[in-house]
Amino acid sequence: MLQVLYIFIPMLAAIFVPFLYKSIKNIHTGWFVLAVPATLAIIYASYIPKVADGEVFLEELPWIPSLDISVVSYIDGLSLLFSLLITGIGSLVVLYSIFYLDKHKEKLHNFYVYLLLFMTAMLGVVQSDHLITLYFFWELTSISSFLLIGYWYNRDASRLGALKSMMITVGGGLMMLGGFILLYLMGETYSIRELIVMAPNLVQDPLFTWSLVLILLGAFTKSAQFPFYIWLPDAMEAPTPVSAYLHSATMVKAGIYLVARFTPIFAVSELWIWLVTGVGILTLFWGSFFAVKQTDLKGILAFSTVSQLGLIMSLLGASAVAFHGNGATDSIKFAAFAAIFHLINHATFKGSLFMIAGIVDHETGTRDIRKLGGLMSIMPLSFTVAAIGSLSMAGLPPFNGFLSKEMFLTAMLALQNFEFFGFDTWGALFPIIAWVASIFTFIYSFYFVFRTFTGKYTPEKLPHKPHEAPIGMLISPMILAALVVTIFFIPNFVGDTFVKPAVQAIQPFLYDSPKDIDIHVSAWHGITPELLMTIGIVIIGVLLFVALPKWQSIYEKFPRALTLNNAYDKIMLGLDVGLNRVSRLYMTGSMRHYLLYMFSSIAAIVIGSLFVKDAFTVSFQDTAPIRPYEIILVVVLVIGTSITILAKSRLTAIIGLGAVGYTVALFFVIFNAPDLALTQLVIETISVALFLLAFYHLPKLGKREERMRFQLNRAIVSIAVGVMVTLVALSAQSQKLIPSISKYYEETVYSEAGGGNIVNVILVDYRGFDTLFEITVLAIAGMAILAMIKLRMNRKEKSHENK
Repeated sequence: MLQVLYIFIPMLAAIFVPFLYKSIKNIHTGWFVLAVPATLAIIYASYIPKVADGEVFLEELPWIPSLDISVVSYIDGLSLLFSLLITGIGSLVVLYSIFYLDKHKEKLHNFYVYLLLFMTAMLGVVQSDHLITLYFFWELTSISSFLLIGYWYNRDASRLGALKSMMITVGGGLMMLGGFILLYLMGETYSIRELIVMAPNLVQDPLFTWSLVLILLGAFTKSAQFPFYIWLPDAMEAPTPVSAYLHSATMVKAGIYLVARFTPIFAVSELWIWLVTGVGILTLFWGSFFAVKQTDLKGILAFSTVSQLGLIMSLLGASAVAFHGNGATDSIKFAAFAAIFHLINHATFKGSLFMIAGIVDHETGTRDIRKLGGLMSIMPLSFTVAAIGSLSMAGLPPFNGFLSKEMFLTAMLALQNFEFFGFDTWGALFPIIAWVASIFTFIYSFYFVFRTFTGKYTPEKLPHKPHEAPIGMLISPMILAALVVTIFFIPNFVGDTFVKPAVQAIQPFLYDSPKDIDIHVSAWHGITPELLMTIGIVIIGVLLFVALPKWQSIYEKFPRALTLNNAYDKIMLGLDVGLNRVSRLYMTGSMRHYLLYMFSSIAAIVIGSLFVKDAFTVSFQDTAPIRPYEIILVVVLVIGTSITILAKSRLTAIIGLGAVGYTVALFFVIFNAPDLALTQLVIETISVALFLLAFYHLPKLGKREERMRFQLNRAIVSIAVGVMVTLVALSAQSQKLIPSISKYYEETVYSEAGGGNIVNVILVDYRGFDTLFEITVLAIAGMAILAMIKLRMNRKEKSHENK
């Protein structure tokens, strides 16, 4: 139970954050929140020794047993690595936010509630072994990230960025849900582990390809792959701690996790390999090329994140080749290792760079790289961290990014050697694109650090006088920068402890244990094609960086009309205008029109279904005879209803309505339902009294009579509704597909529910949720009425004060 509980600890802690924020104002709320991810990081770290030996941990908490839905926490090498990133980087981000967000100016209770909610969502995503609960947590990440990105909701850019991220990621999530449902239909299980075992048989199913594509749509939208990346740069309007957490180490990595987790299922498909590798390499190039265009520090990092995510995605696609044998296993097996290794490296150097971008913005008042420069002597510690992170991102030694970048180039070179799936032809493009993209990666890395910290210092362009950040704000990026350097010198410790268990989870058919993975990481392999490619990257990268002012203007030649952002804006505007036009056709403000739409739709659907399904039958067998007094009561009902409709006086209409209600109560008495009769009498009496009380205060009806015109469409709908109710009643009486539930109520009302009054028990126990929701609706309506009354009172008080 504890293993599942760990997932929900952040969400449970979020309940207390608003109370801490309001009651303890002299201490930054972040100090209390910091204990949550830090404690969880220590807990998950205790799993490392056993998971490194190949052990897995599984725990299940039933959620909706009738639908076979449970919260299943599955901790293996892959989920443990992501859990450590979520909690470890989360701890550093919370520490950073304590010094970044002013406790007097910011609504910290909102910020930390959203952050903790997101943390639970991410832990749920990476640990869920159940498809439906994985989807639940997946969409929870979209909702919580929407709240975090739009944290400064008074800014238009924040609101629009939050909306764009949610529209794209939630849309992809719905596609992914479709893929999950198709997987369930193929394997008849929601368990990912069980589906992996069935993988060789699933590929023969005609639904397999559809499931593959739909799941990849979910992964690509969440991990900002081309062409869905456009939400990520706009999400940079979020506070920097959010960018450092969501957009470097966690949320954007959810799509990477999804592809890694489902690789054992779909790797047998050629389409999977081409889509994952192809989209990844295209995203790598696209993000790196357009990162050089940006002038906002976080904008540069946003496009660099897109680029790096594409790199990891392409490696995961290449790793799927190893499932096909044919000599591929030995030459490409390290691709999964490289993907996970670079995922760790990226979290360290990109997290530190986002924090430095926030520090520069915090201390200078701007992130515009055109106004910055010469800050190295003023902010030496920030420059050192930025240099370490940037050089690692550029793929230079002695930093961890160099090691995984070399492995990436090796994997891309190896792809062109495979004769199956067409890699021996089109596969030649992968190393070329990878090399060109790496050149632009080198350029934007240098562009970020040297244009900010070197060059001419222009204090007149800066909103604030710059100075070094407080040490508290520097601790987190300095820790991450230290990891960047440390990992370079101990790559095999990181590989054996964290990477290999994750690789074994990705490639379970190739390795029985993490110890079976015989991959050794080293910085020097002699004079290899990868080394020559790196030398070429450095030489050309330096030349292009030096000449950047001469060619950077080429980005201005790209017409905005052809951009993906413009396409998104056009689609959203078109939907807004088009749907508004459609809604104006039926949203007339007339209650009669709305009732007309509803009743006509219900009648058409029900009557059509009865006849299409051949469900309408009439049988008078086993029916009781109609007695004379029942006919009299029916006549009274008709007369009462007619009086209610045609009355020219409100009092007469109320009397007619009351007669209808009391006549129904008499029917209950005749049919031996005294409880219902009593309930009906009480409700009818109260209703009539309330109507009389309300109508007493209304103005009298006018004496001028208006003759109502006959309207054929309303007559048709009225007749259709009457026919529908009659047909349903006759059909329900004439055919019984299943036994009536009343017998079950009768047998269990005392033994199971412990009640003697069957009506009360049905309302309170058997239909308890129905009653609860009715009460909830009334409570919400009451709160809304109370809010309106208070608003009106406040306006009156303000009006009185103004006078």
